Amino acid sequence: MEFDTIAAISTPMGEGAIAIVRLSGDEAVAIADKIFKSPNHKRLTEVATHTIHYGHLIDPKTDEVVEEVMLSLMRGPKTFTREDVVEINCHGGIVSVNRVLQLVLRYGARLAEPGEFTKRAFLNGRIDLSQAEAVMDLIRAKTDRAMNVALGQMDGKLSRLITSLRQALLETLAQVEVNIDYPEYDDVEEMTIPVLLEKCGWVREEIIKLLQTSSQGKILREGLSTVILGRPNVGKSSLLNSLVQENKAIVTDIAGTTRDIIEEYVNVRGVPLRLVDTAGIRETEDIVERIGVERSREALKDADLILLVLNYGEELTEEDERLFETIQAMDYIVVVNKTDIERKIDLNRVHELAGKHRVVTTSLLKEEGVIELEEAIAALFFEGQVEANDLTYVSNARHIALLHQAQQVIEDALAAAESGVPVDMIQIDVTRTWEILGEIIGDTVQESLINQLFSQFCLGK
Repeated sequence: MEFDTIAAISTPMGEGAIAIVRLSGDEAVAIADKIFKSPNHKRLTEVATHTIHYGHLIDPKTDEVVEEVMLSLMRGPKTFTREDVVEINCHGGIVSVNRVLQLVLRYGARLAEPGEFTKRAFLNGRIDLSQAEAVMDLIRAKTDRAMNVALGQMDGKLSRLITSLRQALLETLAQVEVNIDYPEYDDVEEMTIPVLLEKCGWVREEIIKLLQTSSQGKILREGLSTVILGRPNVGKSSLLNSLVQENKAIVTDIAGTTRDIIEEYVNVRGVPLRLVDTAGIRETEDIVERIGVERSREALKDADLILLVLNYGEELTEEDERLFETIQAMDYIVVVNKTDIERKIDLNRVHELAGKHRVVTTSLLKEEGVIELEEAIAALFFEGQVEANDLTYVSNARHIALLHQAQQVIEDALAAAESGVPVDMIQIDVTRTWEILGEIIGDTVQESLINQLFSQFCLGK
């Protein structure tokens, strides 16, 4: 498969020590050779692959020195895209890196589309679709666990398992074909159904195992939407600041200070939290505060976890009890804050209302109890689970949806086999399962979906 030569800036824009402009394609080395001059006057077309060279970029039309660079040259197929690749390391800075990119484009390269380098790696057979998607997961990883999951998928952990499932289905389909092609042998069907039940049953069990990791995998990939809830002035903003370890929210003794929701990402014991500090929920005549309270109630609908904050120095109110009722069907942890003041709250009643849910006491003013809260959050979602590198986690929403489809279809095939349905009818469901699993790794996926997936990548990747 032949493509034109593309180029893009592969490092974040802004001031920095180094910036990289990447080229990939059959003409990558020739284009770089037109504009690169080294002190020893060597031509890039003659140097060895996977070498790095010092020199200057020169505009051939004006002989103007554009930049001082280090240039890495790698010839395909031993590159990320399996094409010839040149990476120009120049000084980090908006002006310098743009001058290098414009020079490369003027002398024959085309500006790459978002994700086009990774797309070429996929189209050239270096990686499959699930590995390509893991590249973006790796870039966006917010915790070590999330990074380990992405690294496992980039290494082909999920791909190998999906491939083995598809191979088992192919063997089953081959057995069914024998039954259809040689119906005169009466014992063929007797041999086919047990094989079909065994292999399709194994595929179903493996799909179920993968789906069991999906909720945690999705949390690692996207973060846990965590709403900090409570009446005004119980310490919600202080809790946000303690977890983020920055003064992101204004903290005062005046009730109703937080008028809108505030969002921050934080890593808590390997669990990525998307923290949402809400306006205190209470009845109010203040129009602006009332809007904030309504937004707080809306935020609850999308929450994965609630941190319900109560005041140690106040008795439980009807509003507190109503908040317990509102979140009773959700995952939540009760945070009884302000233990540095005299206790007035009935802790027995708090535990009674919380039931099986964890209750943690804190004094955010004295930074007490935060470690226990972090441990409670981590235990709630990862207690008793295998570490990410010991398990094939499924974290991508597209993969999860396809696995659910595959599970349903393979179960239909198994039910049909147990009911005595002719094997040629069962073959349809087995084939469809094979196709659905192929969509995960890109073997049976449509071009429009491929274009859509890679368009979500950053430019230069």
